[in-house]
Amino acid sequence: MSDAPPTSTVPEPANPGQYVVIARRYRPQSFDELIGQDHVRRAMAGAIESNRIGHAYLFTGARGVGKTSSARILAKSLNCIHGPTATPCNECEICRDISAGADVDVLEIDGASNRGVDEIRQLRQNVAVRPSRARFKIYIIDEVHMLTREAFNALLKTLEEPPEHVKFIFCTTEPEKVPITIHSRCQRFDFAGIPTAAIVDRLASICESEGINAERSALEIIARRAAGSMRDGQSLLEQVLSCCGTELTAEHLHRLLGTASGKRFEQLVACLVDRDAADSLAQLDGAVAEGADVGQLLEQLLGYFRDVMAAGVGCSAASFLHATSGDELRVKAAAQQLGLETVLAIMQIVDQTLARMRQSTHGRTLAEVAIVRICNLENLEDLATLAAAVRSGAVSAAPPGGQRLPPPRPTAAPLTSPSYEQKKNVVESSGNGQAATPSDEPSPAPAEPVELTAENVSAIWQQALDGITDMVADQAALADSVSLAAPRRVVVRFAWKYNSCKLSCERPDKAAILQRRLADVVGAPVQLEFAVDEPTNELAASARAAPSRPRTAERANHPFVRRAMELFGASSIRVDEPPS
Repeated sequence: MSDAPPTSTVPEPANPGQYVVIARRYRPQSFDELIGQDHVRRAMAGAIESNRIGHAYLFTGARGVGKTSSARILAKSLNCIHGPTATPCNECEICRDISAGADVDVLEIDGASNRGVDEIRQLRQNVAVRPSRARFKIYIIDEVHMLTREAFNALLKTLEEPPEHVKFIFCTTEPEKVPITIHSRCQRFDFAGIPTAAIVDRLASICESEGINAERSALEIIARRAAGSMRDGQSLLEQVLSCCGTELTAEHLHRLLGTASGKRFEQLVACLVDRDAADSLAQLDGAVAEGADVGQLLEQLLGYFRDVMAAGVGCSAASFLHATSGDELRVKAAAQQLGLETVLAIMQIVDQTLARMRQSTHGRTLAEVAIVRICNLENLEDLATLAAAVRSGAVSAAPPGGQRLPPPRPTAAPLTSPSYEQKKNVVESSGNGQAATPSDEPSPAPAEPVELTAENVSAIWQQALDGITDMVADQAALADSVSLAAPRRVVVRFAWKYNSCKLSCERPDKAAILQRRLADVVGAPVQLEFAVDEPTNELAASARAAPSRPRTAERANHPFVRRAMELFGASSIRVDEPPS
């Protein structure tokens, strides 16, 4: 089946002088007229032609996509005087009565108002009665998910083994609420949302039949608003035609829907992309003066930036849901100028504002705040690049205190001691407080281990830190002293104010880096311990007023805090309680 609209449609019969709305007059009367559900047409036609007609069907999908219409078409296909046939004639009395919903053998039941067990018991009693004039007695239960659990249970046995003259067709928008015992007894067909282009073509065909001169852009606005529902699109078209006469333009649609006109909306988007807050507010004021609703305007922005996001990730114009056919170049230009991260932030701001507006009487103010926030967004693409660089160690990040950490130290060659002269240099450098200067050329691994002494342990510790590019080196460098507690057992002590650095260095992954580098320098395994000096009297008094160390560690181990520390190579300095 093609998605193209049919050239002619059999309208539903109506009493003389009685107006029938478009959604009913142009309802599909055969499977060939059913738009966007090709899989259903093929399956139904194949079942009828091969005489493999099931006794129960479950049609699921969103509203207005053709579930109940398909149920009626199937009923006509089974009961047409020329059938069973996949192409009912729509001319015999049975077909006409089914189209009008007046056939005595095709019963349409509203599941929402006939949901109790008593109604289902009555249905079971009537099932045994043969049809009056047709081949099958067909029950179409719309919104079947509204039936109670007891009603479903009462229907199970009849549904599993109905009389040969009975067929069931269930329609629902919420199949997850239908018990699995019902599912297992039915053939299920999922109706997809109807493509926007197919809705536009169908609406154009209807306008032509009604003698309406409609702009293509206006029909595109209606189709996008319908969001895959043909009935919603037809109902909106009916509403617009009642006030526009024989000419349907995009301006009519914008005035009726409370949305900004195409030109005004383009100017607003251009100001937002250029981060011009003043002009953006002026465009918002102009749109409101022209009759636009601020809520609808934000809905427009959310949909438009959805398409900008799609363009930013490489999708073609065919995937756009809200931008018109003439907006492709502008959408792609906006995606390139803003960047994906900024577009996502804009969508989040608009979405949060829409949620807040539902509970506030200051809708315009909230909309203006959202527009100013969008115009003041930083270039988030640069921030994402910086974060990636921080993770890779290419640049350093600022710790919570606001001071910038020193850049990572360059990798230095390990301290070697194949000769007495090199050992002497280490000892002498430790005596005057100067760290040994590594050679420019990498040296081979030490021929023999370096002997750790109380005199050279500080220099060797500093040499080990010089060869570490991880941020732990900056934290370990804040140690107050380094001492030798036993042969090859080094104790690193921190002042009380650097307790957080001590806690960070003690983390297994960080301690492993330090211990491995120290072993490389010494040429033998070294045991590493960390300690912290007791606070002075003044520090102890301030510590009593500040959060306890366990509380600091608890906050530092929070998943979000830990992720931020890993991302920026930072450490927790203190925990500030929120103001009461």
